[in-house]
Amino acid sequence: MIERCNTPEAQPPADAAISGDRMEDLYRALLTPRDTKEMAALLADLCTPAEVKALAERWQVARLLDGTDISYRDIHDITGVSTTTIVRVARFLRQEPHLGYRTALDRLAK
Repeated sequence: MIERCNTPEAQPPADAAISGDRMEDLYRALLTPRDTKEMAALLADLCTPAEVKALAERWQVARLLDGTDISYRDIHDITGVSTTTIVRVARFLRQEPHLGYRTALDRLAK
């Protein structure tokens, strides 16, 4: 049986956060796939299947929220995504300054 370590000693120190250089390197790596097949391969290597599924669900929600009047409940019924996730995607799409969803949606609409 595997024991879970929830003691303070088992937690990474606060200064173990990923450095800006490492994040920049990841961002550059994510820009390297030349097509959807290569991106799928990279995501399969970087993420667990559950993480890829979560990304796909968030993207589907963003598409449904963008420029439609579909209710959160209807989006939940269509996608099976929790309303908590739908609200989070809506907040990032409409209120947060990152503009990640907005940039991608606009570029794909062209």
